[in-house]
Amino acid sequence: MPKVAVIVPGAGSGKRFGGGQNKIFAKIHDQPMFIHTLEVFTALEDVVQTIFVCSAKDAPDVKERFGGHLGFMGVTLIEGGATRSQSVRNALAKVADEAELIAVHDAARPCVSRVWVQAVFAEADKTGAALLALPLHGTLKRVSASGVVDETLPREKFDNLWEAQTPQVFRKDLLLQAYAAGRDATDDAALIEALGHPVSVVPGDPRNIKVTTPNDLTFARAVVQTLPRPRETRPFHPFQEGQW
Repeated sequence: MPKVAVIVPGAGSGKRFGGGQNKIFAKIHDQPMFIHTLEVFTALEDVVQTIFVCSAKDAPDVKERFGGHLGFMGVTLIEGGATRSQSVRNALAKVADEAELIAVHDAARPCVSRVWVQAVFAEADKTGAALLALPLHGTLKRVSASGVVDETLPREKFDNLWEAQTPQVFRKDLLLQAYAAGRDATDDAALIEALGHPVSVVPGDPRNIKVTTPNDLTFARAVVQTLPRPRETRPFHPFQEGQW
């Protein structure tokens, strides 16, 4: 496997989560969510660098309470910017020369299995760009701000639509080129797509949620111990027959 640098953005405000502190500090099995997320990557042999990006507001608290833990894990801590894209840009400036791939994974996605991570790494090694994603199912409705259905979308409008997850993994030169273009996006794969480079999809899992609300946190606490472990799985390729 190629050498991978992992960027874990956690500099958002988390306003939708509520409460008196950033959601990244919410506990999952007696440790903060962001620590749990980081540990998924620091345990992988092909990860040569892990960068955690927090907000300037949270940085003093992170350093005081968790600096020793992060140092022991080998995690580099940097401050983010006003947008997610700026936070990733700040991290890109610190990526090690030896890294061949760069993975970007949300700090608020603690329920990611190393099995899924390694599958995306392998696909990005082959194609240059890959992400986890889930196909959309069911009936979709457009809803007004007042909570009333405005429209039920015909199925043909969302056939072959997938919801992006993270990690999203890219050849280092591609991601640097994409960010050098100066565009902003909430999805790194979209910046690669703008370069005209194809992005491969690796089927994800519904458990790999981004924690946005307290209910999401309850779900994450319930399922985090159910994630597949590498020794429990067999090799697979995206869109393998029978997988979906």
